[in-house]
Amino acid sequence: MTNSDEILSVKNIYKVFGPQPRLAMDLLRSGASKSEVFEKTGHVIGVFDASFSVKRGEIFVIMGLSGSGKSTMVRLFNRLIEPTSGSIYLNGREITGLGDKALLDVRRKEMGMVFQSFALMPHMSVLENTAFGLEVSGVKESERHARAREALAQVGLAEHQHSYPHQLSGGMQQRVGLARALANDPTILLMDEAFSALDPLIRSEMQGELIRLQAEQQRTIIFISHDIEEAIRIGHRIAIMEGGRVVQIGTPQELINQPANDYVRTFFKGFDSSRILKAGDVAQCSPEQYCRADAKAPRFKACDEFDFLIDERGHLLSVVDTASKGQAPSHHYFLHEQQPVYTDTPLHEVLDIAAALPYPVPVLDREGALKGALSKNRLLQTLSRN
Repeated sequence: MTNSDEILSVKNIYKVFGPQPRLAMDLLRSGASKSEVFEKTGHVIGVFDASFSVKRGEIFVIMGLSGSGKSTMVRLFNRLIEPTSGSIYLNGREITGLGDKALLDVRRKEMGMVFQSFALMPHMSVLENTAFGLEVSGVKESERHARAREALAQVGLAEHQHSYPHQLSGGMQQRVGLARALANDPTILLMDEAFSALDPLIRSEMQGELIRLQAEQQRTIIFISHDIEEAIRIGHRIAIMEGGRVVQIGTPQELINQPANDYVRTFFKGFDSSRILKAGDVAQCSPEQYCRADAKAPRFKACDEFDFLIDERGHLLSVVDTASKGQAPSHHYFLHEQQPVYTDTPLHEVLDIAAALPYPVPVLDREGALKGALSKNRLLQTLSRN
């Protein structure tokens, strides 16, 4: 069973490539490693004991190096490749045991797939290519053409419905492939390295188009990629695979701040983390630095050189210089003297602010309540680590 927030759930999935998969599975269950299984049987473990879920309405990116199992994984979802062991659920319904007819129905109505190759029929118009899946499903011409036109409009190709593939650029051809999948109005959209064959500028344009479509339609998309820049730009969550295993799943911020191992860490090596980290992701929360204002007897608890004075709602009133212990505070810095930094402020926008301030940067929520602080040392440690 899955909860209402999950649209796809994978439970202990294995995929063994070879003529005697049960022999390989017996070895795995007895504790043998992938390499030992290969040495003894010649069988390759494509996916090893994968368990995770995809949330409704998210872009879920699966990434890894070549041979990590990511493309095998996406083909297991619609059973283009049959799992050796384990279960897959779509909307709470197990699809690993479906017969051919029921499986075909799921593929046609609930799962759309976009491949790296455009796979367009050269003798068909753009409209006919977009409607092809509906034609195979037996939808009458007037309805399938209407749905195809709607899908083409969604990807910005309404004016090209009568063109042929050879008259389109690579990016436009991939848009036709995307429209063909959208025409079925699938429950979940599977995209396997869909943009990797495109030129960088067109690829970026298609990524933006996918983000827009997902935001407008709240579609659930599983996207396979080997490009960390792409994964971070489009993914709400990212699953990183290594040698058939899912080694970590998380938001880009979680993967950057808390990598599970060196393999995950290497994906972000050289990546400018300030582009995606927010101030709230790295702000330190030290309640002992916060002091409530008391009109009759203001009190300040010294902690390092600065404290934050807040009111009864937790709103920041001023930053207090407490360098001279045991004496009256030497200076108050009031909030209007600096540009506000919020928990959702991108970290790269905080750098100049932090450099100009003599005190740690206060980080507020959008209601003005103090949520933490960012010191210069904290910023440097975060950026150097990532």
